[in-house]
Amino acid sequence: MNRRELIAGAAVSMATGAIGLMSCNEVQEGVPHRQSLKGKVNHSACRWCYADIPLEQLAEHAQDIGLQSIELLGPDEWKVMTSRGLTCAISNGSPLGITKGFNDRSLHAELQQDLLSIIPKAADQGIQQVICFSGNSRPGLTAEQGIENCAVGLEPVVKLAERYNVKIVMELLNSKVDHAHYQCDRTEWGVQLAEKLGSTSFGLLYDIYHMQIMEGDVIATITKYNDYISHYHTGGVPGRNEINQSQELNYAAIIKSIVATGYDGYVAQEFIPTRKNPLVSLREGVAICDV
Repeated sequence: MNRRELIAGAAVSMATGAIGLMSCNEVQEGVPHRQSLKGKVNHSACRWCYADIPLEQLAEHAQDIGLQSIELLGPDEWKVMTSRGLTCAISNGSPLGITKGFNDRSLHAELQQDLLSIIPKAADQGIQQVICFSGNSRPGLTAEQGIENCAVGLEPVVKLAERYNVKIVMELLNSKVDHAHYQCDRTEWGVQLAEKLGSTSFGLLYDIYHMQIMEGDVIATITKYNDYISHYHTGGVPGRNEINQSQELNYAAIIKSIVATGYDGYVAQEFIPTRKNPLVSLREGVAICDV
């Protein structure tokens, strides 16, 4: 399943309340009940991966696990985090989602309206980042034209973000397995867009899972382009499941390389748990990344 499919099924899953009655013993399965973290990494998790768990309950478990954030939330959900001393490290942006993005000039007015509306609200709640997407490429749309279109559409959004000290962040996604035709599917494409915009209020979300699939060479790429990266997502390759020894990436080494760049933002778990109790996998992922 991908992000879109899981979000679509969230309402049905939440209605069952299957995980709403989770006991403390179940939550502890296989890992310590309360982890002692080193404090070098700011930990977050993506809401959609735990859509079966009511948000209020997920926030409570997040605090116990050592997370500082649950992310990819809408404005109506932010206060569930902030009222508990947590944050939303990066907020959802336009409802148009992943496939309809700034590389399509016909969508600029709607995308701008959505993001220009959310930026002041985010700033008011201390939410520092808002996600955006390039959208899918179309026949005849070159890489260069896609960058130009995105820059034109994002310019007024980024200018407002500068005023409110909020960052607009475009996610790098793979077009090989999960998001066919998505245009911002390589780090260098995103870097070229960032350079064209020339603003510290625009950055890239480097999704380790997606970029391992598209280009590999993860640690070298992070080291080279760290100035352009303002957020990270995890995920096991292949399969987008747990980031333990069941997959091919050495996440401890990757996170150490991120810390070595001086990065002080968030690393968010965005894998799809396979265990019966997904919080066990979340705790494990946080422990692996706590270098």
